[in-house]
Amino acid sequence: MAGPVNPQSAGPRESDDFVRFTDVEKTYDGVSIVVKRLSLSVRRGEFLTMLGPSGSGKTTTLMMLAGFEMPTAGTIHLDGKPIERLPPHQRNIGVVFQNYALFPHMTIEENVGFPLRMRGVPREEIRQRVDRAVAMVQMNGFSSRKPGQLSGGQQQRIALARSLVFEPKLVLMDEPLGALDKQLREHMQLEIKQLHDELGITVVYVTHDQSEALTMSDRIAVFNDGIVQQLGTPDEIYSLPANPFVARFIGDNNAISARVVGIDDANCRISIEGAAQGTFGSVRAGSVRLGELATLSIRPERLVVAPAADVPNRTDATIRQIIYLGDHIRLRVEALGCDDLIIKVPNGSALPTEFSPGNIIPIGWRSEDCRAFAPAT
Repeated sequence: MAGPVNPQSAGPRESDDFVRFTDVEKTYDGVSIVVKRLSLSVRRGEFLTMLGPSGSGKTTTLMMLAGFEMPTAGTIHLDGKPIERLPPHQRNIGVVFQNYALFPHMTIEENVGFPLRMRGVPREEIRQRVDRAVAMVQMNGFSSRKPGQLSGGQQQRIALARSLVFEPKLVLMDEPLGALDKQLREHMQLEIKQLHDELGITVVYVTHDQSEALTMSDRIAVFNDGIVQQLGTPDEIYSLPANPFVARFIGDNNAISARVVGIDDANCRISIEGAAQGTFGSVRAGSVRLGELATLSIRPERLVVAPAADVPNRTDATIRQIIYLGDHIRLRVEALGCDDLIIKVPNGSALPTEFSPGNIIPIGWRSEDCRAFAPAT
């Protein structure tokens, strides 16, 4: 398996850093390390998402930045100043949680104004700033209500207003949309991203939802086993995964066992047992070596049915299952030594072949649309 990329090599220059983790580690028991020598930078005004499965270290990293957890080792800088020993209330950071953390006995106005009262802001200024924050999240007219009288989406808007009302340097969001239904979650994603763009604030966002990360982020840090596996733009993460874990975790992916039979700088030739064609072309990703086994990664939408004559990699596939998903048809086929290869076909595509289970269809892909990785060790 190709190793994780060095986040610093993909990140901004130190002078551009707004948040900087340097060799940060976290262990709770002195044995199991939850976050391992993390070095990661966030640019001023950036929307950076920490994405990964449960237990990957992303939330622990966020909690160390917020001040709710102390790093076992390493340093954390905010706007050029070390903060790893600074208590949370002195960091000037807004935090939004999945469970909203609103005070049920307070009105919306009192909830949003709470951070200002704790900072000793005069009453009239509190009222003006609360009104602005509530208007910002389109919740005018709700100030006298209590959280129990609001829907989940409305409560999340109020939690967001409370995190912004004291004009923090940085806003942290920990799975803030996880409790909402799909339609409302997608709507809130766009609203949060629009607010980020309008206000120019720096946001660090934690989620395990890959589509959420791809939709909202300027850059994504993909976590696994306490390590950033890759840091890059959504397009880089999806189109140029650094290793098999990233390819598997971000979007749908076909993983095919192959053997490297030729290498030419950044490209290679591979053979696949059971495939009609002798060899296929691929991008060489990581440390694949001549003669060794590799894992070939191809996105389902990059496989085409009835490929044009200029598509170099071609083979036959037997249809096993057809799933209609509205905007596309999902084919599960047997090909390239796999009985569950997935192909996404846009609905309405003009194809010469009718799809029926058992049919044999020609498929193909471009060499630049697949990546050969050394297998996981």
